[in-house]
Amino acid sequence: MTYHAAFDAEDAAEIINGLRDLEGPLMPILNEFQTRFGYVGEDAIRLVSAALNLSRAEVHGVVSFYHDYKKEPHGRHVLKVCRAEACQAAGGDAVARSMEDALGVTFGETTGDGRITLEAVYCLGLCATAPAAMLDGRIVGRLTSLRAEALVEEARL
Repeated sequence: MTYHAAFDAEDAAEIINGLRDLEGPLMPILNEFQTRFGYVGEDAIRLVSAALNLSRAEVHGVVSFYHDYKKEPHGRHVLKVCRAEACQAAGGDAVARSMEDALGVTFGETTGDGRITLEAVYCLGLCATAPAAMLDGRIVGRLTSLRAEALVEEARL
């Protein structure tokens, strides 16, 4: 389970000032924002672009290119479901539907209570034990619809 601090301009300025003198400081700054706050939102993009004398479009381009940078806060738990071909061939579509139904959200959304974000990923490296998912960094293979629903319930606790 990962908890992130609320975005704070003072903390953001501290991060920027601590890393701006690195050669190529953009990625280290964005990485620290993602780690500290859990996302890199528009306020962060505006601060970073001004501090590094880059256009907002340049910073936004980097944030949107790398899928690990999130543009908005995610749930307290992140449930990633493999949507690659091997998992689909092993029944992954039914598992994915079970998770969406159990959570009441679709991929890329967070439950209304802010507890769980459902994300699609395209390979967790568990093709031999497909279909697979990952809850807060813990990988689970050989999922069935029933096991998928149990994983959702675990995330709700």
